[in-house]
Amino acid sequence: MTRALPLLALALTLPALSACGSDGASAAPRPGPIGATPTPTPSPTPSPTASGTSFDVTPCLNQQVAPGVSVANLVIPDTVKLDVTKPNGFPNGRGLNDPVVDITLAVLFLDLKKHPANLLASLPLDPPGNEVQTLPDFPYLAPANGSPPMPPAGGTNFNFRTDPDSSYVRVDRMGMPAVATALISSSMKNPYNDANPVDDVNGKFVVDIGTTLTGLTNALADDFQRLSLNMCATPKTS
Repeated sequence: MTRALPLLALALTLPALSACGSDGASAAPRPGPIGATPTPTPSPTPSPTASGTSFDVTPCLNQQVAPGVSVANLVIPDTVKLDVTKPNGFPNGRGLNDPVVDITLAVLFLDLKKHPANLLASLPLDPPGNEVQTLPDFPYLAPANGSPPMPPAGGTNFNFRTDPDSSYVRVDRMGMPAVATALISSSMKNPYNDANPVDDVNGKFVVDIGTTLTGLTNALADDFQRLSLNMCATPKTS
């Protein structure tokens, strides 16, 4: 299950956020390098931040989510990453019901030394599971709710195992959820979706990602402060 950025704003209006636990919460993230982050000892309330303060998000991109893996490593390139020698589950691969957007947003904004990466995912905002049971084998996705219309007669079906790459047209990039949705500015979304992971590695979107994350952090800083949540970003001194 994934949730769009507006739900982060909804989460930030909940006064009990900093005290939320597992009672009544939606299903916990699958095991994985991020989801396995141990719950740290509660930290003191952050010092008040002056209104209008601008933040440096470099510490957020550099913080480690697993040994040798930084947030920047997850975001760039925008791909699904899988290490078969490690436990599966987002961000090492992905299960259909992993709360990938919630965890991604948490590691982008929160100090992982002070808060677990599944903090936002543990909020009771979602149902405990998908309304329709997922399939046990390929294509695994759950059947659609209701009675969706049948495709037009005469269409052709893809064979995902044998059709060549040329048979497909990319309309969106969702390798690392919330990157295309939240970290790429509106004017760059089409160029981003048209680009390839090699463009990410070459730094084509690094400035745009940093600028967007800075803008979001500046806008949400007072909300995080009000809820006694420690941000990974630090106030700029000049």
